[in-house]
Amino acid sequence: MAALDAISIGILFGALLVLAGIMSSLVAMRFGAPLLLVFLIVGMLAGEGGPGGIQFDDVHTTYVVGSIALALILFDGGLRTRFATFRSVLAPAVTLATVGVLMTAALTAPVAKFLLGMTWTEALLVGAVVASTDAAAVFFLIHARGLRLRPRVGATLEVESGSNDPFAVLLTVILVEFLTVGDRSWQHVLSVLAEQAALGTLIGILGGRAIVIVLNRLALAQGLHAPFVATSALVIFALAAALHASGFLAVYLAGLVVGNRPTRAHNTVVVFLDAVTWLAQIVMFVLLGLLVWPMRLVDSIFPALAVAVVLMFIARPAAVFACLAPFRFAWREKAFISWVGLRGAVGIFLASIPLLIGLPNAHLYFDIAFVVVLTSLLIQGWTIAAAARELHIALPRHDPLPRRVELDLPGQLEQEIVGYPVAANSPYLKRGLLPSWARPTLVVRDQKILSPQESQPVRPGDYVYVLAPPEKAQALDRFFVDMPPPTAPDPRLL
Repeated sequence: MAALDAISIGILFGALLVLAGIMSSLVAMRFGAPLLLVFLIVGMLAGEGGPGGIQFDDVHTTYVVGSIALALILFDGGLRTRFATFRSVLAPAVTLATVGVLMTAALTAPVAKFLLGMTWTEALLVGAVVASTDAAAVFFLIHARGLRLRPRVGATLEVESGSNDPFAVLLTVILVEFLTVGDRSWQHVLSVLAEQAALGTLIGILGGRAIVIVLNRLALAQGLHAPFVATSALVIFALAAALHASGFLAVYLAGLVVGNRPTRAHNTVVVFLDAVTWLAQIVMFVLLGLLVWPMRLVDSIFPALAVAVVLMFIARPAAVFACLAPFRFAWREKAFISWVGLRGAVGIFLASIPLLIGLPNAHLYFDIAFVVVLTSLLIQGWTIAAAARELHIALPRHDPLPRRVELDLPGQLEQEIVGYPVAANSPYLKRGLLPSWARPTLVVRDQKILSPQESQPVRPGDYVYVLAPPEKAQALDRFFVDMPPPTAPDPRLL
């Protein structure tokens, strides 16, 4: 009975921690704070060094949970990326995700080398751990402030953030192997990087196509499509890792393939993965926070802050300006992309690998990564929106996006039903026109269902359901946007 009670208490405390993370998001949204920062603080406060006093030092469990969470997050990121977006910025984004990560790690390494007395390989490992950016935190802050970035800048950040995590993981794992084995040449390291990336790309593309084929051909019970896709993503990740390929790159590309093909229950899958990735992020961040011992951070606080300053103000900007030089980005765009090098959970997750392997001074990597992440979130996280406005990267958003509801049709891959509320100043209400590929099917008014003919003329407050191809559904938003009312001209101009 004592064992059962201990399990129940463990579940209780775990659930309470997740609830605390969820509720703290309200505070984060109120003050514009990065959610990642809040979740980490919840974990720190609950840990052994905080008032919660929970004793947790299970690095293995943290690594497993972090791997699953990161795989799902990357798959979801690929699922939401359009091929058109991916192709338009493929060259600059991939350059940032590969050469940029290497340059950032190399430029950060000298600080760790001379301030901490590390070898060059150990110092480069510190740089690799903190070299990748955190897309989830960046786009939450931008969207929470209602900002709309220039399309090329936003697309570059989106694709870079989805593809630099796998490369940073590869680089970190190879450097750890280099430190443990000790007889590897740098040519060997680069060749292994290329091999793992190539094999991961192949597995990801083939795995994504396999998910699409099976999903469309099997008549799964309602509610099983989304779990099937999420589980298949983890299978692709684990299979690639077992074959010594880049599992994170494979799962991102698999999501990219699935998200750009017509599939059954697409919207159900997207909504399900949105919830799963939120839960995965909360659990991962809280566990990483639990591993931190605040008193131990004091011993490495000054070298870690030096690493953070060099990373934010020298290494990341130098890497961005060098990598984007051939692609004709304006200096304002380069400056903003440099400042959006927000560090997040991936850095702390990568820092747990030396702990898991048992490298000498492994806690030092973890503590440095944690301080760097906190510094980045506190300084860059709270100033991203201001930087976007000052650098004129943020485009004005005059009209809020309409509330769109998408409904899958069983057995139909080419069409879906999209629902919109009719706003008082929407273009559809004023003109009643839609594209030729969109056909109104029904209108809901005062809890009554009407045909399009019975509903004429459409009134404000009606809910219109339209039959449209899934890939074009988003284009209907502009017909249902609540436009601002026209203003009277200034009498002085008359």
